[in-house]
Amino acid sequence: MTSKRGRVQLRRIEDKTSRQVRFSKRRSGLFKKAFELATLCDAEVALLVFSPAGKLYEYSSSSSIEETYTRYKQFTSVEKDANNKNVNEGTGNIQNNCEDTPNSNILNEISDRCTNMNIDQMDDIELDKLRDILVEASRQTETRKVSLMERAVGMN
Repeated sequence: MTSKRGRVQLRRIEDKTSRQVRFSKRRSGLFKKAFELATLCDAEVALLVFSPAGKLYEYSSSSSIEETYTRYKQFTSVEKDANNKNVNEGTGNIQNNCEDTPNSNILNEISDRCTNMNIDQMDDIELDKLRDILVEASRQTETRKVSLMERAVGMN
């Protein structure tokens, strides 16, 4: 007579070897489920797992996790902006010329920084922040460009 496998009690496994074996098996199952979800449902999935030893394991259904993360950041910034809608009228800056899109949010931030600060007066921390914003804007621009090109190729 075989015994049924019972529900696993959720608590830390004290034995280090058993814990590592369980981690390895559970990680494999998790990655399999992520792959199945992406394949069966045409979902974009990104999965990051750090082992207890600090080793990184990753899976992405798109070409890169960075792409999915950029999309995630755009989505969350749109959500945040929708909750904190602040209409800026009559200032004559980029904000009046951009649609309300995730890409326009970063352009608005660049515009604000450029109009409120003189680059010659910025310290290294402020310059680093501005550089990071510009790098992100460049990354979003490239992602948008690739998306438009893929759509154009798909239509032909």
